[in-house]
Amino acid sequence: MTYNYDGLWKMLIDKKITKTEMRKDAGISTNVLAKMGKGESVSLESLAKICFAMGCGLDDIVKIETDNKIG
Repeated sequence: MTYNYDGLWKMLIDKKITKTEMRKDAGISTNVLAKMGKGESVSLESLAKICFAMGCGLDDIVKIETDNKIG
């Protein structure tokens, strides 16, 4: 399973906000931001903080991709 944060990166570019500015506004650690940069999972609490700071929903910033097909 991989986590795709391209929606967040695009939103930052569109709003002309740096990752560091977003990190400080959301109150998340540099470690969380680094994990997101590698496409790793982060806590729901961290994602909620980002959504609150950016004024968006979870589906705007992260997509969960899996290789498994059900059915």
